[in-house]
Amino acid sequence: MAKNTEISPEQAKYNVGDQVAFTLEKQKFAGIIEKGYTNSFLISFNSDDPTIVDKYHNKVVINNKKLKMIKAAPRKKEAPKTDE
Repeated sequence: MAKNTEISPEQAKYNVGDQVAFTLEKQKFAGIIEKGYTNSFLISFNSDDPTIVDKYHNKVVINNKKLKMIKAAPRKKEAPKTDE
């Protein structure tokens, strides 16, 4: 069975470099999206809680439906293609 590589509408809201908020073990965190997957993102974050740091090493994969946008990263504008 082939993998589904289409981006869902929820996934399209976020891009690598965006700052997002999420809840992890009943605590609220903010982090930066490092990599996108089919239905989730790899997010790097900082925590002062040694238990959280030991368990997650400041990186976690979160479902895209559980994220809230804080600040979008600057987007590169693509130059229009011209046929020559």
